Amino acid sequence: MILDVNPTRMELLRLKKRIILARRGHKLLKDKQDELVRNFLEIIEDTKKLRIQADNEILSVFQSYSIAEGVIGGAGIENLFSIPGAQTEVKLKTRSIMNLKAPVFEVDITGNPYDYGDATSSVLVDRSVKMYGELLKTLLKLAELEKTSILLAEEIEKTRRRVNALEYILIPNMEETIKYIIMKLSEMERSNLTRVMKVKEMIEAKQSGR
Repeated sequence: MILDVNPTRMELLRLKKRIILARRGHKLLKDKQDELVRNFLEIIEDTKKLRIQADNEILSVFQSYSIAEGVIGGAGIENLFSIPGAQTEVKLKTRSIMNLKAPVFEVDITGNPYDYGDATSSVLVDRSVKMYGELLKTLLKLAELEKTSILLAEEIEKTRRRVNALEYILIPNMEETIKYIIMKLSEMERSNLTRVMKVKEMIEAKQSGR
């Protein structure tokens, strides 16, 4: 589609500068899109592996807890955990991926998670608590990766739309407009040359008629 511009030399120069910038911007955006896709695929692969790891850890934690509960009893387990010996806080930070702020979750534990305030505890409970702590870190890392993959997918889509707008709309329209202006300028030059030739013929005819 031809842009709504005046077919002048100034407009032609302006469009030629714009199309150079548009092509440069298109290349940069295309490179950004490729890099975003590369990061996205890497994170998807890491997420798949971590999800399998999390599933296995969840199963192990439940099995360990069931064994401890079978030995100590449900009431004994409940009594052990009635007064927690530690406080857990999840802190949110960010890291930059292609100027995109991706979440980073950190676990801050204060106190002693193995301090149950009861001497009747056993190594089975300690093992379950330790496994749960590792599972928490795995789940937070998994949430971190999944949220990052969502953000990357959204950014890829935005970048793709901008790349397509430049590649299939703006740049072709400017190229077509440049051709149109060049054609119009050529027509104007031929028209002017024709008028000059006619004026010259008229002058020569008058001079020869004297």
